[in-house]
Amino acid sequence: MSSTTKNKKNKTLKNQNNNKVQNEFIFEKKNYIFMLIGAAIISLGFILMTGGGSEDPNVFNPEIFSWRRIRLAPTLVIIGFAVEVYAILLNPHKN
Repeated sequence: MSSTTKNKKNKTLKNQNNNKVQNEFIFEKKNYIFMLIGAAIISLGFILMTGGGSEDPNVFNPEIFSWRRIRLAPTLVIIGFAVEVYAILLNPHKN
C-alpha cells in the first residue's frame, strides 16, 4: 500500500470521528412533563363535556346545558392548550 493511500485512509477516519452526529431530542424531560399535563387537562375537559343526552329522542334533557358542559369543560380545554403552548416554548436550560 502506498503512503498516499494510507494518508487518505487516516484522514477519512479522522473526519468520521470528528463529524459524529449526536442524537438529541428536540425537547427535554421538563417539556415532556408539561406536555403530558396539558394533554391530561385537555382530556379531562373533553370527558366533562360528554353525556347529558336522552335515551328517547322525543324527550328533551336540559342537562346538556349544565354549567359543567357549557363553562367548565371548554375552559379546561383552552387551559390545556395553553399549557401545551407553554411546554413547546419552554427553554429548560434557562435559569
